[in-house]
Amino acid sequence: MNSRDSLKPPGLFPLLTLLAALALLHAPAIGAAERSFGERLGWQPGQVVVVLHVDDVGMSRSSNLGATEAVEKGVATSWAVMMPCPWVPEIAHYLKDHPEIDSGLHLTLTSEWGPYRWGPVAGKAAVPGLTDPEGCLWRSVPGVVAKASPKEIETEIRAQIDRAETLGVPITHIDSHMGTLFARPDYFERFARVGIEKHIPVLAVGGHATYTQQENPEATGELKKWIPKIWNAGLPVLDDLHTGSYNWKPAEKTERLLSLLAELKPGVTEILFHASRPTEDFPIITGSSESRRADLKALTDPRVRELIRERGIVLTTWKELMSRRQKADPMPEN
Repeated sequence: MNSRDSLKPPGLFPLLTLLAALALLHAPAIGAAERSFGERLGWQPGQVVVVLHVDDVGMSRSSNLGATEAVEKGVATSWAVMMPCPWVPEIAHYLKDHPEIDSGLHLTLTSEWGPYRWGPVAGKAAVPGLTDPEGCLWRSVPGVVAKASPKEIETEIRAQIDRAETLGVPITHIDSHMGTLFARPDYFERFARVGIEKHIPVLAVGGHATYTQQENPEATGELKKWIPKIWNAGLPVLDDLHTGSYNWKPAEKTERLLSLLAELKPGVTEILFHASRPTEDFPIITGSSESRRADLKALTDPRVRELIRERGIVLTTWKELMSRRQKADPMPEN
């Protein structure tokens, strides 16, 4: 094993974890015969609506450079910030000059990289179950699941939101780094309740869920009860989520994105990327440096923009989803 391989995150693969969890949120009652959440939010039945999203903002200087370039020069419409990470203040200053950016929080409960790590915002004393022997967040989702209580999860969620508010970082939505908040129903309950209380959109998939089901056909509907609760609390819900770009080979990413955009079903789909502009130190942080560079290349490729135009794909943000939800009708709760 070479040194770069040793820096890959151990344990449960983060994207598969997130896919597995989000598949649990799929509500079978919302099938093909029902209106999509895109329709519920006011788009036409046949319209394909997409959030092109960049994760891991604030994780490093490279992450910040990639995210800003993907939004300013590419087709990315949204990003999410990892509040425990050291490069968050830079993105906070950027956002003061660019309040139009759709910026959420990538709630972070793990610290997966080799020598480059971070601890909980709440501090070790407040959330001892979230800290490993180094005083950092656990390296893997199973580490968190084995040690952290739901109360500690909520304490850290609130601490990360508080830090964002203190820095003046806008919060258009909240989601979950490595899918940790979807790993246990009691974790998700704390996540959803904080979002509902603070009226912040939470990442939830309740429509056709084509890609989440493809990745996890065995997933059950254990958390499906939350879809109408989240919607009826005045928060938007997605039809689908695609996280598989992390697995694409770097040389194939642009073509794979073009193919994905060409086949999307109507409704609102979020597609996740980790676009980065690697600096000299970035390969020391992560073995996924070239994969993340390829994400940026795909999101700034003129062919992608042209296909979006040709197919009539509607690019949207969490800000717009929330605005449209305020004008939408409630849905039945079983």
